[in-house]
Amino acid sequence: MAANVFPVSYYEELLPKLVAVLELTQQPAGTSTPESKQRLLQAANNFKNALAQAKDVSGNLPGGELRIEEQDDLIYMLETLRDRKRAQLAEFSAKKIISRSVDITMEVDSLASTPNGSVSDE
Repeated sequence: MAANVFPVSYYEELLPKLVAVLELTQQPAGTSTPESKQRLLQAANNFKNALAQAKDVSGNLPGGELRIEEQDDLIYMLETLRDRKRAQLAEFSAKKIISRSVDITMEVDSLASTPNGSVSDE
């Protein structure tokens, strides 16, 4: 399983298992027979195990070790940072870039450019 994939299947199976438990408890015969008690116990254990798995998965999600208040603080800080970056980008994109051509002049040493490479004393 990839680290970024949220395992939805653990949570999708909770409701049907809970419904199975509730249906068994609402039957007219109830839990009067050993067979019905056994089915109810099995359904309750299935729900309990699925709930434990879902709890383990949610506890191991990144950020799951943070309290709600800490998560809210972290979310607020990240949203503030995002908004500042957006404002900086908007400000930068609104600026006009002015290109200035630079006039570079070079002085050429006439002695260094003589054809024979010799320096004459005049």
